[in-house]
Amino acid sequence: MHQDWIRHEHAKAWSVLTRELALCDDTEEFYDEEDLLEELWEPGMVPEKDTLGLWDNGTMIGYGQLRLALGLRDSRGRVTIGGGISPAFRRRGYGSEIMQILEDRAARKMAERHPKVDYTIDMWGNAPGHSAGALAVSRGYEPARYFEDMMVGPDGFTPAGRPEAKPLELNLVSYSPEVAEPVRILDNEAFADHWGSAPKSREEWAAMTGARSFRNEFSRVLLEELGNGEAPRPLCYVLSGQWVANELYISRVGTARSARGRGYAAWALSEVVTSAFSAGFAKVDLSVDAQSPTGASGLYKRLGFDVVREGIVFRKTCLAS
Repeated sequence: MHQDWIRHEHAKAWSVLTRELALCDDTEEFYDEEDLLEELWEPGMVPEKDTLGLWDNGTMIGYGQLRLALGLRDSRGRVTIGGGISPAFRRRGYGSEIMQILEDRAARKMAERHPKVDYTIDMWGNAPGHSAGALAVSRGYEPARYFEDMMVGPDGFTPAGRPEAKPLELNLVSYSPEVAEPVRILDNEAFADHWGSAPKSREEWAAMTGARSFRNEFSRVLLEELGNGEAPRPLCYVLSGQWVANELYISRVGTARSARGRGYAAWALSEVVTSAFSAGFAKVDLSVDAQSPTGASGLYKRLGFDVVREGIVFRKTCLAS
């Protein structure tokens, strides 16, 4: 048994492990080699310090991955640690070993990037009762938030129509590079009151929307036409990705605070889901904070989405001193 930082030549073994974990833990988080290689080069990622693999001879049986958001939220840094251990090797202390290494790395990285700034570390605990949750609690983390994975198929989908827009002139368009910057700015505004979020830099936004999994053709932006030669203003957006054949994943839905409660998100999401089913997708998935301040869970349920699993995020607060 040995540890090694994950490099590009490890992508195949890493993909095999993530598939095993997805099937065992019923997460449906399947990643191809190309997807994982992109993760090694995310903005701010240092593969030889932030992604750790655990090996049994030539087989990767565990991994851990640290991410530090480039921006601060409420004057705090935000770190997330993800990973997993092959079922046959659980409850032997390997997960705790990986966590210790990455928590130490988080402290050093925060000191380098944001000296004397407090931060939080979030860890995904999978479904209630999963061993990952027990590991988190044993390391001083506390349950912080519940999330719901939701799914809809063609038969259960109930689309919302176009809302009344007078006196606004509205135009629902596909996502494109031309609207990237105003949508990024809107995203930072829309998610400012969402738990666990951090503002996205231009570099982070470009990496997300430039990833091989991103689907421009199934992403929409609702623009308000201002006239007088002014550029249209985005009011709402729905961004999608695809990791599994015949399944579309809704990765982000956001609405300007001044435009909430008008039915814009329901309409834009309905257009995306309708186009996905017309293109032959068998289902559409998303994940939502069960305590979202916008009541997003209720919106999705009205469109026909059903909860298929629940998960818990555990959090630990770390003081810079």
